[in-house]
Amino acid sequence: MLRSHVAIWKGIQKCHHEGKLSTRKNKISEYIVDETILKVGPELIWLWIAIEPENRMILAQNITKERNILVAEKFMAELIKAHGNHPVSTDGGTWYPMACQFLKLKHHIHSSLEKSIFERTMQYIKDRTESFDDYFPCRKKNCKLNHVRNWLNLFVDHHNAEMINA
Repeated sequence: MLRSHVAIWKGIQKCHHEGKLSTRKNKISEYIVDETILKVGPELIWLWIAIEPENRMILAQNITKERNILVAEKFMAELIKAHGNHPVSTDGGTWYPMACQFLKLKHHIHSSLEKSIFERTMQYIKDRTESFDDYFPCRKKNCKLNHVRNWLNLFVDHHNAEMINA
């Protein structure tokens, strides 16, 4: 059965996946947290991701127009609310150590293995997001990015289902 990309896009927008945070109760050893920049239409946005390194599940994701200590702290606070306190592994971003200190979380810089896990997952997300934006470029001024959030939530649900069945 053939479906147009417009029909698929409309279906995604109707789904209203609220899956910003995975609520699956797996044993979590630590969080790998990082951010990357994405281009949505003419605008650059930050995609924040938290991954559990053992099963490579995406525990949380968010998109923001800014990257700073307050955004990092809010992202990790939501992560703690859903999954509890665990050590945090990050890259060398200057906003992470202070955000972790405010939240009373142990913080360390990514090991080479953690960096590899994270970079593979991020590249997978970026590849899919770029395909998405090629088909559905954002043309609205002052866009609230809800269409991007809907797609990312659906993507995270699909990714995590694949990780469970792997």
